[in-house]
Amino acid sequence: MAKTLADIKKSLDSNLGKKLLLKANGGRRKTIERFGVLAETYPSVFVIELDQDENAFERVSYSYADVLTETVQITFYDESQENIALS
Repeated sequence: MAKTLADIKKSLDSNLGKKLLLKANGGRRKTIERFGVLAETYPSVFVIELDQDENAFERVSYSYADVLTETVQITFYDESQENIALS
C-alpha cells in the first residue's frame, strides 16, 4: 500500500481507464462492493464510473485519504485478468 497521499494519487493516475473492484465501508458493519472504471483524478479526489447493470448511481468519488485510511479498497484488473491491489 502507498504510504502518502501523493503516492496514492500517482498510482491512481497510472491506472486511469482500467477496470476495478471497489470495496467501501458502508457504515454499521456494511461493506459495499462495486465494479467500475477509474474515470478521473483531481488534486483531492478521484472519480469512478460504475457499471450501470449493477448500480443505481453512475459515478462515485472518494478522497485519497479514504484509500490511505483503508475506508476504501481498490483492486484493479489488467487485460489478462490478474488482480493488482492498490490497498
